[in-house]
This record gives sequence, C-alpha cells and structure tokens, in this order.
Amino acid sequence: MAQPLIKKDDDRDDEADYSPFLGIEKGAVLQEARVFHDPQLDPRRCSQVITKLLYLLNQGETFTKVEATEVFFAVTKLFQSRDTGLRRMVYLIIKELSPSSDEVIIVTSSLMKDMNSKTDMYRANAIRVLCRITDGTLLTQIERYLKQAIVDKNPVVASAALVSGIHLLQTNPEIVKRWSNEVQEAVQSRAALVQFHALALLHQIRQNDRLAVSKLVTSLTRGTVRSPLAQCLLIRYTSQVIRESGNNPQTGDRPFYDYLEGCLRHKAEMVIFEAARAITELNGVTSRELSPAITVLQLFLSSSKPVLRFAAVRTLNKVAMTHPMAVTNCNIDMESLISDQNRSIATLAITTLLKTGNESSVDRLMKQITNFMSDIADEFKIVVVEAIRSLCLKFPLKYRSLMNFLSNILREEGGFEYKKAIVDSIVILIRDIPDAKENGLLHLCEFIEDCEFTYLSTQILHFLGIEGPKTADPSKYIRYIYNRVILENATVRAAAVSTLAKFGAMVDSLKPRIFVLLRRCLFDSDDEVRDRATLYLQTLGGDGSVVETDIEVKEFLFGSLDAPLVNLETSLKNYEATDEPFDINAVPKEVKSQPLAEKKAPGKKPTGLSAPPTGPTSDVDAYEKMLSSIPEFANFGKLFKSSAPIELTEAETEYAVNVVKHIFDGHVVLQYNCTNTIPEQLLENVVVIVDASEAEEFTEVASKPLKSLPYDVPGQTYVAFQKPDGVPATGKFSNILRFIVKEVDLSTGEAEEDGVEDEYHLEDLEVVAADYMLKVGVSNFRNAWESMGADCERVDEYGLGPRECLAEAVNAVINLLGMQPCEGTEVVPSNSRSHTCLLSGIYIGNVKVLVRLQFGLDANREVAMKLAVRSEDEAVSDAIHEIVASS
Repeated sequence: MAQPLIKKDDDRDDEADYSPFLGIEKGAVLQEARVFHDPQLDPRRCSQVITKLLYLLNQGETFTKVEATEVFFAVTKLFQSRDTGLRRMVYLIIKELSPSSDEVIIVTSSLMKDMNSKTDMYRANAIRVLCRITDGTLLTQIERYLKQAIVDKNPVVASAALVSGIHLLQTNPEIVKRWSNEVQEAVQSRAALVQFHALALLHQIRQNDRLAVSKLVTSLTRGTVRSPLAQCLLIRYTSQVIRESGNNPQTGDRPFYDYLEGCLRHKAEMVIFEAARAITELNGVTSRELSPAITVLQLFLSSSKPVLRFAAVRTLNKVAMTHPMAVTNCNIDMESLISDQNRSIATLAITTLLKTGNESSVDRLMKQITNFMSDIADEFKIVVVEAIRSLCLKFPLKYRSLMNFLSNILREEGGFEYKKAIVDSIVILIRDIPDAKENGLLHLCEFIEDCEFTYLSTQILHFLGIEGPKTADPSKYIRYIYNRVILENATVRAAAVSTLAKFGAMVDSLKPRIFVLLRRCLFDSDDEVRDRATLYLQTLGGDGSVVETDIEVKEFLFGSLDAPLVNLETSLKNYEATDEPFDINAVPKEVKSQPLAEKKAPGKKPTGLSAPPTGPTSDVDAYEKMLSSIPEFANFGKLFKSSAPIELTEAETEYAVNVVKHIFDGHVVLQYNCTNTIPEQLLENVVVIVDASEAEEFTEVASKPLKSLPYDVPGQTYVAFQKPDGVPATGKFSNILRFIVKEVDLSTGEAEEDGVEDEYHLEDLEVVAADYMLKVGVSNFRNAWESMGADCERVDEYGLGPRECLAEAVNAVINLLGMQPCEGTEVVPSNSRSHTCLLSGIYIGNVKVLVRLQFGLDANREVAMKLAVRSEDEAVSDAIHEIVASS
C-alpha cells in the first residue's frame, strides 16, 4: 500500500509545494488553452485549463486585449460540449473575462439559448452571465425573459434573476424599476432565498422614497415574511423607518416597536438576535424597551453555540456603554464566560463586567482577570486595559488594587501598543486621581529601568519632569532618571537630561546635586546630550549656588511654545546673522500653512500672486508681502490672519472664483482669485461688486480691479472693508463678478476690440467669529491652563439642543470658535455620554486664549455644555462666551 506523501502532524511549511497552481505561468496556460480548438473535446482537461485561467485572473494577472480576445473566442467553442461541469466553468470564465460590446454578440445567442433551456442549472447561470456582460441595448431585448425568470417556479432561477437585478440597478435603474410587480410577487414566494433576494431588490428600488419604504415595511410586518433571512432584512428596514420617523407625538410610542418585540419570540435564532440588536440600537431607548431584548440576549449567553454567545456578549458590551444598569442582571452569566475557550468571548465578557460591575466586585474581577491575561493576544489585552482604566476613574477609591494590577502586567512580555496602552492608563490615573500620583510615578520609574521602547521611555521621563517636582519627596526619583543617562541610548539620555533640569529648576534644594549630574553629562558621546546639559547649566546658574530660579527662565526652558515647530524651523533657516538677535515673537503662529488653491485646467500650473511659492515661507508671510506692496492696503498695519480659500463657484463652471479673507486689526481685505476657463474669451476690467447690507459694521473703503483675465491665467481682484478696531465684527456679503467679455480668435490668439459688459453671480460669503482666532496649539495644556491663572476666567453653562451624538456637538463648537484642539481631545469615543475637549488659540490683538469644554448627553439626546475660558484679557474671555451664546 502506498505511503502518504505528508503526515498530518508534520511541519506544514512545505504545504505550498503541493499546490496544483504552484509556478504556473500565463504563457504556458495560454498555450494549454489551445485544447479548446480540438475536434474531440476533453471536458476534464478543458475544465483544468479554465481553472488555471481563473486562478491567474484572481491573482491579479492582466491579459492583453489580444490575449483576452483569443481566450474568449476559444471558450465560445466549448458551448458545443454537453458536459454539465464544463458548461459551468465556461460561464465563470466568460464572467471574469468581461468581453467588450463588439465581442458579446458572439456569445449572446448561446447564452439566450441556455436561458430558455429545460435544464434549470443552465438557465440560472446563463441569466447571471448575460446580466454581467450585457449593456442597456441588449438588456431591453432580454427583459421579458428576466421578468419571467423572477416568478419562475424553480427557486434557483428566480434567485439568479433577482440577484442580477440588484447588480443591474447600479447601471440600468430605469429598466429594473419596471420589474416592481414581478418582484412584489416574488416577495410572497415560499422559497426562503427567493423571498430574501426579492425583498432586498424591492427595497433598493424604493430606497429613495421614504413614504414607499414606510408602506413596504407596514405591509410586510403583518406576517407575510416566512424566510428567516428576509425577516432579518425586514428588521433592519424597520429600524431605519423608526430612526427616521421618531416617536408618536400623541402616545410617545415608537412605530413598529411591537413588531420588533414580537420577533424576539421567533423560532429562528438569527431573527431573535437581529431583533434584540435592533432594539438596543434605537435612539434614546428606554429601560422598559430594553428589558425584553436583554432577557433574550441573557439566554444566548448560555447557548452551546459559540457564535450565539459571541453575538450576545458583544451586543451587551455595546449596551453597557450607555445603559450599564440594564446589563447588571446578566453579570452572573457573563462571569461564567471568563473561562470560555473562545478568547474573543472571554475578553468581551470581562470588559462588559468591568463596565457594569459595582465597587464590591472589583477585587473578585481582578483575581479572575489576572489568570486570564496570559492566555490572550495583545489586541485583546489593550481592550481589557482600557476597560480597567475606565473602572478606576469610576471607582477612585479602588485605585490601589487597579494600579497594582496595571503595574504587574506592565512588567510582563508584550508589544509596543500594549505597553503604551498601560502607560497611558497609569498617566491618566495619576492626573485624575491625586492620591494615585506617588504610587503611579514609582511604577513608571520601575518600568523604565527595563523598558525596551525608546518612545515610552522618553514620554515617561517627560511626564516625570512635570509631575515629579510637585511630589512630597522629589529626590527619590533622581536615581531612576540618572540611571537612564548612564545606561540608555542617546535619545533617552537627552530626555533624561531635560528631566533632571526640570527638577533643578522647580526644586531649589536639589540644585547642587542636579548640577553635579549635569556636569557629568558634558562629557557624553552624543552632541545633543552635551548641548542640552550646557544650556541647562548656563540658564539655571551652574555655579552651584542655591537660589530661586527666575520665572522667565522656567518659562523659557519648560513653558509651552506658542509657535509651531515647523514655523520655528523655517524662520531659523531664513534668519541671516546680523547685529540684531533672532526674535522668536516674529515666528508665524499659524498651525499649518494652507496652500492658496484656485481652480485650474488639468496639467497647468498657477501663476501670479495667487500662487506664492510653496517653499519654507508661510502663507501669512507671502500674503503680507503681497498686500503691503499694494498702495491701497499698505497702511492697514500687520496682517493677523489669512483664511483658507473658499470656493464661490461650483466645479466645471465658466469662471472659477475663490476668496481668501485677510484679517487686520481694523480692516478686512477680500482677495478674489479668478480663473477664466473658456478659451474663446478674454475678460477685462474684472471687479467683484460686494453688497454688505447684511454686514452693518463693515464699510467699503477700497477696491482693486483686475485689468485683464486671459484663458487659464489666474488673476486677483480685491475689495477692502473697514471695521471697528479689535472688534470681531461678523456679517454676510453678496458677490457679483462684473467684467467686459471679448471674443478671442483661437487661430491667431487675438481678441476683438469691442466687448460686451456681463456679470456672473457668485456664492455668498460670511465673515464669522472663527476668522478672528488663530489656531495655535500648546504642548502641555494643563501647565498652560494653570500658568494662565484664574483672574480672567469665565465659566458658564449652555444647552446645545438635541444631537445625534456628542461628536457632532464637539465638532460644531470647535468650528464655531476656530481654535486648535489639544492632546487629541477632538476625538470623541463612540457611544460616549460625556466628553472633555481642550482648545487653545490666539485672539485678534495677540491675546492667548485657552478653553475647556465639558459635554454631557442625556437620555433624550439633549447636549449640555460647560464652557470655561481663560485668557490674558477678561474682555476676550467674555467675547468667547458671547460668541457661543449668540450662536
């Protein structure tokens, strides 16, 4: 008896050697395809060649037009074979080759013959292929057959026609919409798959008509749908109608809620789960509405099927984010899932328990999780760590046990993302729970003693420099920090030097010891480390005297940098050594340069002042030079801010116009960038007529027309307005582009002497409050907030009305104020009920502003916001509140 070539338990690395497709080449397979021309066809061999061709196509191999045509014509000869298996392969290869319209005609007659065959398998596959390769012209010829196929008694044929209709709806919607009666009849079919496909197609036909969809759902929820798959689809469509219709104003009940609740008693498990999930995802769902769905999901937790357990625990995990009390009844069942063989189920069970557990159950959960953590992958561990962090913030008194747990898993093996998640959690707990500071800092110090990730070491050292000097005994951290100078790479050594200097600047009693350590760093092999040590010794007073560090020195060394680093780098590169020192206050404070874009023909580069060089010079510098060179605007003073270009015309119109708003202390200049996209026209005396009747605080003081605007050569026209000095005046401006148009002879390029006056209406333009705010970030918001002081702080609360989610409200306020989000706080976690957002910026008049926003979302989706503003001028703090209140 022959021995097997490979044992089941052997190393399977060489499994690829036994692949039938290993090493096949396109040229060789195309040679093999000649068997399609043999007078006596071998169905088995032909099927093998088609399989290889399909493999090459699916692996991304491209066939030239000639190769694809030769294969296609060769394949058409295989229709003479009556072998059923080969015919199915022929259908597949024709679909994959997607022949061109002039080639389709060759195979159409054969496919239409198969579509009317007595063999159902031929009919179904022929329908699929014809609908895939046909165009609108041929489709009208076979439409009658497709309609008959939709109501065919054979479910395979009917499903093929319906699925083809779903695909054709994307390319020929008018034809497919004429099949509504037949599709409606197919919805009543007893075949499960036919009913499923028919319902999907019928909904797609009506999806743009909300009333029609509502009527469809109303008629079908009365019990005519038998297929579990179709029932799941109907539940999804019902949920969509509920979301769009809202509650009944008289009774307060939801339409169709009774249908969803009734589906919880269906005999098919997929329908029960789909209904339970739909109920849990309803907007503003109440505890009474949730109760039956939670009960059903609780039963699934003890199911013998892993997929049901996973689906139930994942849904409950999402519910726990918004309604943790509703899930508490399932806690006992979920605790038994911690030991589930499926690690995904176990992870979800643990994270759900951490969200729903009470303070007394924390210690018990920690013991169970400790045994569990070593068995799961890093991606699941990160989820658990984030859940533990949330639990600790929920129960601050339990910080010791939770912090110890985090420190223990921090010492275990793990990847970068996992370790970063733990470090981030400890940092957040230190910041938000004062009692946890000492304990947490020591855990971080022990971690960097044996940390393999440079990024984490530098981040922890930076954090130590901020929080360490504020503790009761800062000296105990010095040993851990200096060990990094001795044992680590250059990047970590440089970070350690900066941290030592922070201790020396903040704690005067430690200065002598810090100076000794910094002097040792002067002999380091890396120039960055030596330079930092030299800088800190000079600025802190390296003579060893114990004196209080000046506030200016602390601000210079460790304060937040107002200017973005990229702008600082650019300014330093452009600085030419002279008798005047470099002035850091002259560095532009825009967060990022936005290119001045204008519409232009493809392949053409913009020219003129509308396209300043995209080199190191920032846009503000380029704009300021440009505006100061125009006599009408030369005395407006220093430019505060220039906006990004705002389009005033739609794409592909005759004239492309966008506008840039230039904000000065007492003026606003509107720069209209214009492009003529018609080759046969030359525009002259181009000017924008601005109606400022809805902008009462603005007075037009100057304008600069554009003499000539040839084809595809951008040009600029300007209008300047005066406004009260330092006041964030807002208003709406109507714009009309007025010009004289002259016809151009394309053969000579010369324009006619006489022209016709014409005008072109542009979109309206608004000057808003955000235009008076520069987006300027701060490196450490907390330090900047505390150093700003509470003297000019203003705090108030506002109702923002109903919103779909918190993220919508957060983005609306950020856009309203035009400030820079800090520390990634603009990102709102999904399903979050509360959120804090930190913003910073510079208000007109060069006044620094910091904003702390706290949002809350109640059960009725109403958003409340607490706004705290700190600035260098109390009038500016009041102005920020006024902007929010008036909007």
